[in-house]
Amino acid sequence: MGITPAGPLDGLRIVELSSYIATPLCGLALAQLGAEVIRVEQIGGAPDRSRLPRAAGGTSMYWSGLNKGKRALAVDLASQAGRDLVADLIVGEGTGTAGGIVVSNSERYRDLTFAGLRERRSDVIHVLLTGRRDGGSAVDYTVQAETGFPFVSGPLEAANPVNSQVPAWDIAAGLYLATGLLAAERERAATGLGQQVRLALEDVALSAIGAMGFLTEAQLGGISRGPSGNYVYGTYGHDFVSLDGVRFMLVVLTASHWRGLLDQTGLVDAMAAVEKALEVDLSDEAERYRNRAVITALLQGRFATLPWADVVPLLARSRALASPYRTFDQVVASDMVRANPLFSEVDQPGIGPHLAAGSPLVMAGRQGPAVPAPSVGEHTDEIVGALPGIDADRLQTLYAEGVIA
Repeated sequence: MGITPAGPLDGLRIVELSSYIATPLCGLALAQLGAEVIRVEQIGGAPDRSRLPRAAGGTSMYWSGLNKGKRALAVDLASQAGRDLVADLIVGEGTGTAGGIVVSNSERYRDLTFAGLRERRSDVIHVLLTGRRDGGSAVDYTVQAETGFPFVSGPLEAANPVNSQVPAWDIAAGLYLATGLLAAERERAATGLGQQVRLALEDVALSAIGAMGFLTEAQLGGISRGPSGNYVYGTYGHDFVSLDGVRFMLVVLTASHWRGLLDQTGLVDAMAAVEKALEVDLSDEAERYRNRAVITALLQGRFATLPWADVVPLLARSRALASPYRTFDQVVASDMVRANPLFSEVDQPGIGPHLAAGSPLVMAGRQGPAVPAPSVGEHTDEIVGALPGIDADRLQTLYAEGVIA
């Protein structure tokens, strides 16, 4: 099975000791850019190897999606011999900058922590994801629960908090981890110094919420917001239904969008009457948000008289932002996938041929293509066999003793 072709990170080796979303996503993003990423798993496979969705034969589409283009090593991490092999792999030969990098979401074994590895290689880069800043456990959905967003999500009439199905903090954490790793590698190249890069999933959420001003608003006595339904907080956006039943999302960000929308829907005079009656200026997006209910009623009245085929050019002329709602099935059947060079056909063992996404980054006019994910321990022979002091006899002994598989 092929590994990700050469890219801007060609020559960079990263050992990944991880599971679930954030740390595997970090490795995936780097592998798509040409890094050699070695996913270390326990013998039999990591706990996320069987996560839904699965193919008919039981292969996890989830795992395969997050681990494309990586190499796989299966090793008994509970044994000292297994951990020694992984440490040897991380430390590598010499003191060059191509290796000596590990991404992990656990500090369970001291010999694979930053402190343990630094005793063997002073310039090691250890990238660690924790749930909480103090090292405590947390996952995306528990972080969602404690950081506010579920209370402003869901239907307007929702009495209980509503979590998002998008693991936003895991996704952001994975990309932060990749950014931190590359920053540390760049610093090491300049100074020769290694370091630990730590990231708490909880801090990712708090940082994002703070950057958007929501925590500042709460500190300074801002309004206590409830669920927003499908309204976009702070500006104007809502969903509408055309005459023939197509539901779409419309977002008006700028005064130009607003003027164009009113002109194309024929609502210039009606909105002027609303402004006069309510003594507001709807060219101000804050006022559009405050008066969103009456705006929505007028726009829905207009869109309900038009088939979708007429709504599309109308919205295009207005330059407001709009898209129809689609199911996953509809996305797969659309040109978003079928005609998008992001996707290429991959024949994933256990799943079969399907269109899979490569890197969304376009660099020098190229995108890293999708490459199949490895089976459990697929590259164990070549990875362990290349370590210093491992000859054919020693390799077979490690298999016989159950250290590798």
